[in-house]
Amino acid sequence: MDQHGNIIIGGEAVQPGENKLLKISIDRLPTGTLIDIPVYVFNAKNPGPTLLVQAGLHGDEINGIEIVRRMLHEKRFHIESGAVIAVPILNIFGFIHFSRDVPDGKDVNRSFPGTKSGSMASRIAYHYVSEIMHQIDYGVDLHTGGGQRHNFPQVRYTHEDLESARLAEIFNAPFSFSSRLIKGSFRNTAFKMKKPTVVYEAGESMRFDDYAILEGMQGILNVMRHLGMITSIEPTYSERFQSIRLLERKWLRAPTAGMFIPKITNGSELKKGQAIGVITDTYAKHSKTIKAPFGGHVLCINHQAVVNQGDALFHVGKA
Repeated sequence: MDQHGNIIIGGEAVQPGENKLLKISIDRLPTGTLIDIPVYVFNAKNPGPTLLVQAGLHGDEINGIEIVRRMLHEKRFHIESGAVIAVPILNIFGFIHFSRDVPDGKDVNRSFPGTKSGSMASRIAYHYVSEIMHQIDYGVDLHTGGGQRHNFPQVRYTHEDLESARLAEIFNAPFSFSSRLIKGSFRNTAFKMKKPTVVYEAGESMRFDDYAILEGMQGILNVMRHLGMITSIEPTYSERFQSIRLLERKWLRAPTAGMFIPKITNGSELKKGQAIGVITDTYAKHSKTIKAPFGGHVLCINHQAVVNQGDALFHVGKA
């Protein structure tokens, strides 16, 4: 936001009191079709912080895309102060191809801050940083689990950034925890730019999960209310007393190949030694029981029915 309160994207200014749909031109398909990133800007008359809400950094992670779409449809970004920059689909190429990555196989979320003349993924990151990230104060990045991996709604923050930890607390997803910064990621670049950011993970790729969507909408509204952008939340999508902050996490992996049968639902509480899954051969000759290593909670379950030795099956954590 400039000194006059304008948000400028693609050379076009959105003044206080204006709402606009803008576009960032990125590249062309081999057919010559131009690909743009759609950017919705809601700039209230009253001054305040600027919040970025983005989805589709991985093109196949559609729950986040639906979260932003519903909030646009329900006019939830029509705010009283500050500004919201809402990006429904960052990785248009991945969305078109039902893919996490862009067509050259690169991951946009490993390509930040990018370069102007680099690969497609690098150029997307470069334009995004140049056009948007320097204008924001806070960020919410919406993701899901990968193929067949279902994440129970959770919010992740940067341990070294107390503001992002506070943002995660305000978001108030069922679970929250710190996770390491990954080189080339959006969150790593935001951290270096001193832009407190949280990552919301819920559901799995290419499948809608209404509970995950509602939790995400509620979390964003919680943040907007805390930042003074809105004064109340009506209707409320999800309520709880407090998010469970996890201090230790572990992936439980397949001890052998076979058919995997979970024996617990995602988000459930665990008891140490509890049988939570079974791997069996197809002939009912051999089976291996997966047991909880400690008391805690299930954060993610792999829904792949046939697994290989070493595959990640459960993500578990404890407070």
